[in-house]
Order: sequence, then C-alpha cells, then structure tokens
Amino acid sequence: MKIIAMIPARYQASRFPGKLMKDLGGKSVIVRTYESAVKTNLFDEVFVVTDSDIIFSEITNAGGKVIISTKEHECGSDRIAEAVENIDVDIVVNVQGDEPFIDEVSLQKLINAFKNDVKKEIDLASLKVELTDTLEIENPNNVKVITDVNNFAIYFSRSVIPFHRDKEVIVKYFKHKGVYAFRKKALLDFYTTPMTPLEAAEKIEAIRYLEVGKKIKMIETSVESIGIDTPEDLEKAKKLF
Repeated sequence: MKIIAMIPARYQASRFPGKLMKDLGGKSVIVRTYESAVKTNLFDEVFVVTDSDIIFSEITNAGGKVIISTKEHECGSDRIAEAVENIDVDIVVNVQGDEPFIDEVSLQKLINAFKNDVKKEIDLASLKVELTDTLEIENPNNVKVITDVNNFAIYFSRSVIPFHRDKEVIVKYFKHKGVYAFRKKALLDFYTTPMTPLEAAEKIEAIRYLEVGKKIKMIETSVESIGIDTPEDLEKAKKLF
C-alpha cells in the first residue's frame, strides 16, 4: 500500500490567527509538524495542503512538499480530498498542523488497522481516548464517540453519549481525537457528498461518513495530543520543546 500524510494548514485559525507561523524553538509550528511527520518514517510522502501563500512559501523554503488548495472548504477532509484527487495513493493519513509533537505509536496503529483489514471492511480509521473527568465528559468541545462490539463507530456527538440512566451498569466514555486515516475512495466519496443534516447540526465532519454508510474503525489510545490552540498552548509547547 502507498501511504501518505496530509497536513491541512489554514493561516487564519479562528481562536489563534497565524498560530502555524509562530516560532517554536527556532522554526515555525507548521515546519516543526512537517518535519516530525517525515521523521516517523511511516509515510511514503508527506504534504502540507494550504490556502495560504505564507504557509506555502514557509514549507517550500524549508525544502518540504506543499500543495495549494484552490477552493473554499468547510473542513479538513474536503481540503485533503481536493489535494489527493489526482495522486496515486491507497491510504491517506490526516496529521494536524498544530500538533508538532506527533504521536508516532498511535499513527502506526491507524496504519496497521488497514494492513490487517483483509476483507477491506474499513473505510476510515480514527482514534479515541477514554474520558474519566465529569467536566470533560460534559464539555461540548469534546466530541464523544460510541462504538459497536467490533469498535466501529456508531455515532459521534457533543452531547454526553451514552446517557447513563442505569447507574448500576458500568459505562465508559470516549473522546474522539480528530486524527484520521482514509482509504482514498472514502475520502473522495465524502468530498462529492453535500453536508448532511446531522453533521451540520453537530458540526462534526465524521458524522457525514456515517450518514453515507462508511465504516469507521475506532482505535483506543492513551496518549493525549498536545495541540496549539491558544497563545498559552504555544508557551507550554515551547517549554516542552
């Protein structure tokens, strides 16, 4: 299988504009992320896909591979789909541009899911991490996921799912981490399908895949990603770096 990584990179992030160009140990956040993805040696190729001339120049000057997105997109899947439409590839892994500390172990688990998928039942694979804190479980910014007995996603929601009516039953809650690995066909099918009602209501792109019949394999990880969403996150990242 040919496996590539795509790093969608918008310059105008709503909560922290220009964050991908901020300095992290002498290089920008987006260059750090790109280099970290390359160093995993998990991918045949790594690309940044962006609508920003600034980020395009930044990656080009660093010797990296970058694709300009020519259309307006609502989500990362659409941006990646446009970029891979004419690339010969089997599996596409979405790496978050604002997470320079790449969790190599979890990415390997995503890739292994496809390598072990003899019957080709998996359209996408994604990550989940257990939530135990009540405030985190109830926080609508944390997308929750429930799965069937084979760990295929049943539904994603910002609400608390499942609802714990019978307190004698032991229930676990899982947060969906927005890291995906796609078969190319699943990605292109998503791209050519209009936004679905539940996706629009919840503002969760994974729901569109479910609504059009795609199967999403959820893989549990214990590693919480370190994303840069605020100036405070950047300061923490600098200390960690």
